[in-house]
Amino acid sequence: MILPKERDPRFITIRRGGSLTDADHRLLAVWAAACAEHVLHHFEAAQPADLRPREAIEQIRAWARGEIRMSESRAAGGHAMAAARVLSGAARHAAFAAGQAAVVAHVAAHELGAAAYAIKAVRAAVPASEAETAGRIECRWQREQLPDAIRELVLDDQRLRNEICWSVFEC
Repeated sequence: MILPKERDPRFITIRRGGSLTDADHRLLAVWAAACAEHVLHHFEAAQPADLRPREAIEQIRAWARGEIRMSESRAAGGHAMAAARVLSGAARHAAFAAGQAAVVAHVAAHELGAAAYAIKAVRAAVPASEAETAGRIECRWQREQLPDAIRELVLDDQRLRNEICWSVFEC
C-alpha cells in the first residue's frame, strides 16, 4: 500500500475539494511518466513483445496533454500492472512503475508509486551490495527531473510517505 489512509488535500483537485490545480496535476503525471520510463528497459529486456507498460506511459502523457480521458489512462495503468504480476525483480517493479504513472490521471498521489517502484527496479537490477547506492542515484535523478512548480510538494510527499514506500526516498 503506497497511499496514506487519509488523502492529502494537496493531491486532490480543486474541483473535488482539494487544492491541486489541473496544471500541477498534469506536471505530476509527466514527472511520474519520466520516472517510469527511466527504468522501462528492465521490463522490455524481459518481455520485449509486451507493450502494456510502454503504452501506459504513453497514455498518461496523452492524458496530460488533454488528448484522452482519465479512464483511458487509468485502464492502461491496470494493464501495465497486470503485466507486472507474472514477473519478479527489476522487470516487475518497472512494469508497476509504469502502471502507477498511468493511474496518476485518476489519483494524483500515485505519482510517488511510480517513483518508488522505479527505485525498486534499479535496486533489483544490480547485485545486492550495490542496491542501496543504485537506489540513491535513481532517487537523485528523479529529483532533478522535478519541475519547480511541484518540487516542494513532491519532496514533502516523499518525506511524509517514505515509510509506506519502502523507505526508498532516503537519498
